Amino acid sequence: MEKEKFLEEYRHSMSHILAKAIIEMFGKENVQYAIGPQIADGFYYDFLLPRPLTKEDFPVIEAKMKEILKRKEAWERIEVSRDEALKLFKDQKFKTELINDLPEGELITIYKTGDDFTDLCAGPHIDNSQELLSVAFQIKSVSGSYWRGDEKREQLQRIYVYAFPSAQELKAHLQLVKEAMERDHKKIGPQQDLFYFDETAPGMPYWLPRGWKLFNALLGFWREIHEIHGYNEIAAPQIQKKELWVTSGHWDHYQDGMFILPGEEEDGSDTYAVKPMNCPNSIKVYQRKQRSYKDLPIRISQVDVIHRKEKSGELNGLFRVQMFRQDDDHTFLMEDQIEAEIADIMDITTKLYGTFGLTYKPELSTRPDDYMGDIEVWNQAEASLKKILDKMYGEGNYEINEGDGAFYGPKIDLIMTDAIGRQWQMGTIQLDFQLPLNFDLEYIGADGAKHRPVMLHRALFGSMERFIGILIENFKGAFPFWVSPVQVGVVPIRVEHNEYAKKVCEVLRKNGIRFEVDYSDKNMKEKIKVCKNYKDPYVIVLGDKEAAENTVSINIRGNKQLNNVPLDKFIEMCNEMNASRTMDLIETLD
Repeated sequence: MEKEKFLEEYRHSMSHILAKAIIEMFGKENVQYAIGPQIADGFYYDFLLPRPLTKEDFPVIEAKMKEILKRKEAWERIEVSRDEALKLFKDQKFKTELINDLPEGELITIYKTGDDFTDLCAGPHIDNSQELLSVAFQIKSVSGSYWRGDEKREQLQRIYVYAFPSAQELKAHLQLVKEAMERDHKKIGPQQDLFYFDETAPGMPYWLPRGWKLFNALLGFWREIHEIHGYNEIAAPQIQKKELWVTSGHWDHYQDGMFILPGEEEDGSDTYAVKPMNCPNSIKVYQRKQRSYKDLPIRISQVDVIHRKEKSGELNGLFRVQMFRQDDDHTFLMEDQIEAEIADIMDITTKLYGTFGLTYKPELSTRPDDYMGDIEVWNQAEASLKKILDKMYGEGNYEINEGDGAFYGPKIDLIMTDAIGRQWQMGTIQLDFQLPLNFDLEYIGADGAKHRPVMLHRALFGSMERFIGILIENFKGAFPFWVSPVQVGVVPIRVEHNEYAKKVCEVLRKNGIRFEVDYSDKNMKEKIKVCKNYKDPYVIVLGDKEAAENTVSINIRGNKQLNNVPLDKFIEMCNEMNASRTMDLIETLD
């Protein structure tokens, strides 16, 4: 079976089989069926049903689908007029709405499966259900969805189904799903006391002490690299007047994604917005004084909190939030500096991702429909980025996403691959000729005349929250030593060993090694278990022998042990891992 044909045709056809099965189970008069597209691992279909579906319904639905497939019914594509389509679907309000929304003169097609099921669909589809007999499928879940994603519209039940060409491929995918569930950061994060969400602040994570240590270890790494590459970090206000966002273009192009703070003046002059992006802040800093070509490039970085309004159904742990911190930079430079600057950004990216064993590939995103500015300027910007990518990666060795650029400029998106092969759009590098024009930015050139700089927007981790979510899943919460929230758990065997434990903790503290210690009179095994549940890399156990000989005995994550290690040698091991940022734990003494 041709892969592309399966992805585009067979999965979509299976969604019609699902719809037919639901109608046969509940009766056509009791079912309103909406849409049923194919997706990455199968398909889904949205229904308005007389009762909520449960897991107990899954095997019944699957059996009905198999029964329908065994009938080996013919499929027929029929072109109909608008009036014919409306008559045919007069009792189906979602289909009727879709038909009425079609442009005048639009070709309307329906597909019949057997003699008793018809769906409104552009196709393509199979010729006979027997083509689907070898498809391996399994219902994944049922979730709520709003018609057309509108929270004010009908709430439907969305049935998700896995579908693959063979039973072996389905089994392999289910194993991958199981692995992903075990790695789920929404489960691991709260279990390890990293973060949590509260209903009073949807999509706005609370970072707990352990999670904040992880966050700051990651941020410290980021700052160290950017200091080397000549970046200057600022912090800026969280809210600004509407006039700033009007000038930047966000008010016209991004207002739906902003939290607005309305004022009392009729002209809106005292209306504020919580910032969804940092770029206007950097621009204001650039404008503080006259700039010379000798100053460029000027790199202004921020890791400020930003807020973006999302629909509640789209929130997803740390992956999709309404409050987050983005490792932003806005660089102001001359056109002849663009290529070298982007090459340097790619070097930084390789270092950031490579430290975690992650790889990435670039994609070029071009002018969207709602672009701002002169099309010739856009053409120039896109040509510049394409030239850079062609030189760095070779022509044709990167994807082009037509129409997916920012409203103010084209961009290079960095697509990261994690440990189990999932891809994420993380970093982005955006070339912007528009905002320097909107804000009338200038620098004095070598000729003594005023010139307009180019602006590069770039974030490499992207959302720090999302990147940490990916790290949690990548490592299943067992982080490399250097970034672990707690690097060393300290366990005095009995309370009389607390004095020595305090001495050890003081040495750890002076060396910048993160630790937690339990001075209570709990059983030693109970203390160790707590550290292991947190997946601390090292748990050091301190008793009579260790206190007498100034040593530590180490339980290494993964159930290995090192006994009677001199304290200074242990500190040396920890310092080495922090300095090298190695992925591996030291498990033996040299």
